[in-house]
Amino acid sequence: MAVLRRLTQARRSTTERSALAGEAAAAAAEAALRAEPLAPLTTDAPATGATGPGTATVAGTATEAPATGKPGKAPKAPTENHTPDRDDPRAAAFFDCDNTILRGAAIFYLGVGLYRHGFLTRRDIARFAWQQAMFRLHGTEDPDHISDARNTALGIVAGKRTADLEAICEEVFEQVVADKIWPGTRALVQMHLDAGQRVWLVTAAPLEVARIIARRLGMTGALGTVAEARDGHYTGRLVGDLLHGPAKAAAVRALARRERLDLDRCAAYSDSANDIPMLSLVGHPYVVNPDGALRRHARAQGWRVRDFRTGRKAARVGLPAAAALGVAAGATAAAVALRRRRVRG
Repeated sequence: MAVLRRLTQARRSTTERSALAGEAAAAAAEAALRAEPLAPLTTDAPATGATGPGTATVAGTATEAPATGKPGKAPKAPTENHTPDRDDPRAAAFFDCDNTILRGAAIFYLGVGLYRHGFLTRRDIARFAWQQAMFRLHGTEDPDHISDARNTALGIVAGKRTADLEAICEEVFEQVVADKIWPGTRALVQMHLDAGQRVWLVTAAPLEVARIIARRLGMTGALGTVAEARDGHYTGRLVGDLLHGPAKAAAVRALARRERLDLDRCAAYSDSANDIPMLSLVGHPYVVNPDGALRRHARAQGWRVRDFRTGRKAARVGLPAAAALGVAAGATAAAVALRRRRVRG
């Protein structure tokens, strides 16, 4: 009977897959927290010290200092934020990744890393770059593109060792986190950490990627897309679906239930209208570097807006077509250059 209850992906409804993805992400996040419990955050040391505010301790050892972009100088949080209640055990903050914390898309950076290691072809990179360009142009994600990216990624990792992907993620994102983090959003993360609150990254990127970014930023943990694995190898299937849109909200709700959080006392941050379900769950929704649809929704709802990009006019109306197509051309050229470099080597 247990086998019969495990319906295939094709037979599950979108709602069922989103719920399953959310539960899987929350279960993985809670398991990681239980395996490596965080000690109480200290607040009496200087912010730039190795054990300063927001520096967590894992198994009695201080973790690496969170990345700030500029060593020795902590960014300041924007004014007019709500003040997080100190040491509130039922409050937490949830941060989207792409264009909220990270400049660009985590999956794109991972794709470049996979290409360098022979997991992807030039055609894969070019196709993905085109999809990213269309997203930049229109400000919304095409469901067909999302499905295509998911299927391509699963086909790539099927049968591969989980340890291999984790090693690639470590290599790629050590540099990405150092160079691509928005300082303003990083300051918001630190604001919640300094208040002694738990802070979670919530992203459609693979859980392996999400955990590395969260760890480098000193966050409590991460909610990401869970790929099924057996005996240390990927099966080529997801647990549920991508942690995207409603699935993110399901994951936050599931984690709040497990961790006894009061969502009315929590905050959430995102740039995309796809995350309106997640933002609507919490008492303190924030809109960061928003797309056009989310900016309009935020104005209607009275949500706070933070824009850390340069060129406010471009932020309001969206990137012009030439810039969007330039993303595709630049990424494709980069892929070709990488290919040539590999051939010469």
